[in-house]
Amino acid sequence: MDRLVKDLTVGVDRLRQDRMLEEALAGGADPLHLAHVFSLGARTSLRYTTAVAVSTAEHESLP
Repeated sequence: MDRLVKDLTVGVDRLRQDRMLEEALAGGADPLHLAHVFSLGARTSLRYTTAVAVSTAEHESLP
């Protein structure tokens, strides 16, 4: 996998984190869904879904 992304400016870990955030956003910030799809623990899936929920709330409150 590292060979496939060696020319990118981000690493595999960053790509995975970005994918988890996108999935949390698409899945309606459901921590159980995120935990199942990425084999995450409860705290980790809650951290990602909370980040998405807070970001969405901040975006909606903009004028």
